[in-house]
Amino acid sequence: MVFAPPPRRAVLDVAETLAIALCGGAIFAWLGLPAGLVSGSVLAVAAAALFGRPVKVPLALARICYVIVGILLGAVVTPQTLRGVATWPTSIALLMVGSIVMMLATSQYLRVVHRWDPLSALLGASPGSLAQVISLSTELGGDLRAIAIVQTVRILLLVIGLPNGLALFGLVVPAVAAARGPAGMAVLGEMALLVATATACAVAFYRLRFPGGLLFGAMTGSAILHGTGTIHAVLPWWIGSTCVIVLGGVVGSRFANTTLRSLAGFLGAAFGSFAVSMAVATLFVLIDVHFLSFPIANVVIAFAPGAQDTMMVLALALHLDPVYVGAHHLARFLVVTFSLALGARRIAGKEPQRAGGHREKV
Repeated sequence: MVFAPPPRRAVLDVAETLAIALCGGAIFAWLGLPAGLVSGSVLAVAAAALFGRPVKVPLALARICYVIVGILLGAVVTPQTLRGVATWPTSIALLMVGSIVMMLATSQYLRVVHRWDPLSALLGASPGSLAQVISLSTELGGDLRAIAIVQTVRILLLVIGLPNGLALFGLVVPAVAAARGPAGMAVLGEMALLVATATACAVAFYRLRFPGGLLFGAMTGSAILHGTGTIHAVLPWWIGSTCVIVLGGVVGSRFANTTLRSLAGFLGAAFGSFAVSMAVATLFVLIDVHFLSFPIANVVIAFAPGAQDTMMVLALALHLDPVYVGAHHLARFLVVTFSLALGARRIAGKEPQRAGGHREKV
């Protein structure tokens, strides 16, 4: 079997996408904006996509970057952070309740204000779980285009808005150190063990269909090695920065094949639903911080209604506690997954949907 190299056009498209992501991330970082590498790359690639550029990031490259980001997240884990897990059940319970309230409030907003049908409104209100949302929409007849645009705009607003919003109120402080050990040739053996263990865990989690398996699996393997003091090596900073930029390009490339006209038609629903979901999230963040006294920056990212992979990348960029943030996003993924599946099938059973389900005229 002869290996066929990718077409030259595809290689050029990927190179252009990565160059745009690098420029956007570098400019935001140069301006001193918080999480500038990820927010800048997301915004730059999204803008290029909306102006018709053929932005794309290979799935294989994205998967490698998720594994590396997981390794970096696990590298900041200490025995102290692992012991702190026992103090989180109440916070996680608050998050699960908040996720249900968020879905109900946002879906009602889309139904009442924008006259979306019940199924599309529920799927558009989902905080994350985009793959499941697309699957259910395709199977049950929701308005896939409207749902995808609303969900993608929400992620874009979160990635750009949250870091700068936290900085505006002086709430971004490194909750954990970005690196705790040596890096380089002197610890090549430890780094080899780190990469091998984390990769094995990532593959195992992925094959078990664990949500965000590549990232969370690699994070678990790295966290075990660092949390137990087995190794102290960390990957060089430039590897992590490169992966953050690439994954920013992945998020921005979701706007590929979306025209400015189609986007403009759904901006009202996108911004409005984002405002409703963030209002609910803010309420539960304030309750959590007031009664449980967790660092507010950690709580904000943990309660943010975004995809868990993207929020974990944001946690890395802001130097937040990856164990706290990861545990909360995993809990939200589980409650959203089950409630979304049950709710969508119940609605579809009561009211058969037609393709292009929502009724708003654009």
